[in-house]
Amino acid sequence: MSRYEGFGVVINPDGTMTRRRLPIDSRSEPCPDPTQSVPVLSKDVPINQSKNTSIRLFLPKQAAINSSPPAKLPLLIYFHGGGFVLCNPASTVFHDYCSNAALQLPAVVASVGYRLAPEHRLPAAYDDCEEALRWLASIAGKEDPWLRDHADYGNCFLMGNSAGGNIAYHVALRAANEIAAGQLKIRGVILHHAFFGGVERTGSEERLAVNPMLPLESADMAWEMCLPVGADRDHEYCNPMAGGGSEMLEKLRAVGCIVAVIAYEGDPLVDRSKEVVRMMEDKGIDVVAHFESGGSHGLEIMDAEKGKEFNGGLLKKFVQSCLAA
Repeated sequence: MSRYEGFGVVINPDGTMTRRRLPIDSRSEPCPDPTQSVPVLSKDVPINQSKNTSIRLFLPKQAAINSSPPAKLPLLIYFHGGGFVLCNPASTVFHDYCSNAALQLPAVVASVGYRLAPEHRLPAAYDDCEEALRWLASIAGKEDPWLRDHADYGNCFLMGNSAGGNIAYHVALRAANEIAAGQLKIRGVILHHAFFGGVERTGSEERLAVNPMLPLESADMAWEMCLPVGADRDHEYCNPMAGGGSEMLEKLRAVGCIVAVIAYEGDPLVDRSKEVVRMMEDKGIDVVAHFESGGSHGLEIMDAEKGKEFNGGLLKKFVQSCLAA
């Protein structure tokens, strides 16, 4: 059995890789047709054909058919999870989650597709998501009718779950100069069960090492597949505490970007999120931290009812508070 077969990746004798789609990665087709009985429309928009990257847009149907002039909604730029190895915006669990987020907030949601490891190791995912961010802010992005007519570019948010939370963190840092220059008006960043790590184990990692939702062995293997060759888990891509934190955090503080960090005490990675909260607070960043008892890594993605509760509750409250600030 291939070492990575649990992730649906088989290393062939010639060094090439074969992927097998896992049940968690079942796919949903977009539905852009307003005559269909769906509450949220969706469509795929290519970003970089040479990299086969795209964005799946979600638009509440009521906003599309009932507004004259069209209603402007916040733009939530979403990065999916999957350990940098699995899934894409069409994965049913993320399609359904983003569709519900668009409905509950309400918002235009842009779910970003990025290249996966181990074929494309980090920083490929960061590069692709930063490119998508720039495309959304470009003339080309603003000419898309859904974005042009319905997205409020003055009220944008970055959000990601698990590996997507890691991406949201790094892309926010990469885009800090553009945010400071006013090219991107990012009101808030949501790190939802962010996938961080490190060589030295935290208390929650030791306590929950065999947690069924995210056993440490699987987390370690994902990092092995996605980090640059030769890097360990104290690389800055994995461990945001490396080197005392990025100097770009000062840029986020200067522009008043609010960061929400959300995790469950039942997540082996919860102590990593707590470390990030302390580091950002020490650097003067406005942080909203929410650590709830019980739960598990990725709960609101895997449990649709929990996802709806989260979107209509904690997430909506954070977005509205940022808009009112």
